Amino acid sequence: MPSRPWRLRIQDILDAITPIQQATVGISYEQFEQMEDLVLHGILYNFMIVGEAAVNVPDSIQSRYPQIPWRSMRDMRNVMVHEYFQVNLERMWRTIYEDLPAVVAMLETLLQQEIGEE
Repeated sequence: MPSRPWRLRIQDILDAITPIQQATVGISYEQFEQMEDLVLHGILYNFMIVGEAAVNVPDSIQSRYPQIPWRSMRDMRNVMVHEYFQVNLERMWRTIYEDLPAVVAMLETLLQQEIGEE
């Protein structure tokens, strides 16, 4: 039995994305790479939560929502945890600005649809 219901894992993803977006709102890549290490580490930590929570969403849910980048979330977490010396700040910044807004919208839709089917 999972340690946490999958719906809470989806909420964990959303809750981890919020501080990432709040810490980076309206900043350029140059400003991002000059952030204090403590802030960058907080962002990295929240990305790790995103990936770990994504791993724990059942395959049955993931297959019903293939547009959500489950694999990318897991892979990014794996790099940050296991290949931490290869973390690419530019890629992370692009993910924040180019990918996270759509991921948030898709996850919110997923929760609404799944709750509506109960």
